[in-house]
Amino acid sequence: MLKVLKFGGSSMADAKQFEKVKSIVEADPSRRVVVVSAAGKRFKNDHKLTDLLYLCYAHLQYGVSCNPVFTMISERYIEIRDELGLKTDMEGELAALREKMNKGISQDELVSRVEYFAARLMADYLGFDFLDSELWLKFKFDGTVDQEATYEALRHAADGHSVVIPGFYGTMPDGTIKTFSRGGSDITGALAAAALDADVYENWTDVSGILMADPKIVENPQPIERVTYSELRELSYVGAQVLHEGTIFPVREKNIPLNIRNTNEPEHPGTMIMEEFEDLEDPAHRFITGIAGRKNFSVITITKNGMSSEVGTLHKILEVFDHYGIVVEYLPSGIDNVSLVVGSDKIAACQYAMIADVQKAVHPDQIKVTENIAIVAAVGRKMAFKPGISGKIFATLGENGINIRMITQGPEEMNIIVGVDNKDFARAIQVLYNSFVK
Repeated sequence: MLKVLKFGGSSMADAKQFEKVKSIVEADPSRRVVVVSAAGKRFKNDHKLTDLLYLCYAHLQYGVSCNPVFTMISERYIEIRDELGLKTDMEGELAALREKMNKGISQDELVSRVEYFAARLMADYLGFDFLDSELWLKFKFDGTVDQEATYEALRHAADGHSVVIPGFYGTMPDGTIKTFSRGGSDITGALAAAALDADVYENWTDVSGILMADPKIVENPQPIERVTYSELRELSYVGAQVLHEGTIFPVREKNIPLNIRNTNEPEHPGTMIMEEFEDLEDPAHRFITGIAGRKNFSVITITKNGMSSEVGTLHKILEVFDHYGIVVEYLPSGIDNVSLVVGSDKIAACQYAMIADVQKAVHPDQIKVTENIAIVAAVGRKMAFKPGISGKIFATLGENGINIRMITQGPEEMNIIVGVDNKDFARAIQVLYNSFVK
């Protein structure tokens, strides 16, 4: 049994959080590969150290001293080391970095150092080997991960060892440091789990799993115990803040279970994510996995008599949208009309020119634009087993005075999506949660 663990910034914020990490790792001997982020915020108005190094780089570019900012970073890591009684030569590491900064350093290499320092300290604390990500995580020249080379290098480097790995960065073919986008330590963890064919990838953060709804909208929403990768993808697409987009793919490809856990509540099972589950319970039980949504869409409805029997009409319409670089989020249609749901901000600069081009391309009877629309989606793998779910959702919203402006449903019956006015967005989510979850 092998478990790969990734700890986020909140889990690395100070010495007390380091102690929690150590307790978690030592509680299970199969937890032998640990990926860490840079030290995060200790309290609400604290600074993420990654942000401070980005600030240092900006100072360097304009010839402004970054000493006060660099001192804040140095003091945080030295404080963690001293409180834990570790032997890592942070002063030497920091002095070497400062010298590089004076001579010239890339932004990616500079900001990667806070992950590097965090991993050095954690390896010292756990008694594990430190394995630098630049030794195994390989990028291609186009900036994508060289998966084959990466997996082979990690298997060789980690074979038979308990290791701590810094997240967020790897190397280009020429040896220079390259970072992922923000939140990329999640990707490092997933790549490590996939490369080593881990039995479980545990992603430790500051929440006890994925919640069934946005806690800013629904008070104390319940956590999702189990969710498939497909459901997670649906929830993420419609607006749920779950995981870094790239995290899912390496472990999903290998069908490795992904467990979201809370460092501050290590006994909580969190959320388990898998390709599929053998659902032993009644399929009618909690058929909705999660509720999410986004605001500020526009619905462009194109009406033309006989549209459904006219070959190529939809193709011509989509060509116009492609020409303007507009992504169509949803495409509900009728016999003589089709509606294209797009982000309002995406068409703000080209709406009238684009509509004029649609007019020329297909000569519709009418084009109508409806703005200030919000999308709300109920997602659940079990909805297909529950007759009448769509009707109950629509009836519940109607009974609560929420006008449905659009309806669409995926062919796999994993989601039911409704469009409502922006002003009804939060209330629609609250109504659905209260009616179908509580």
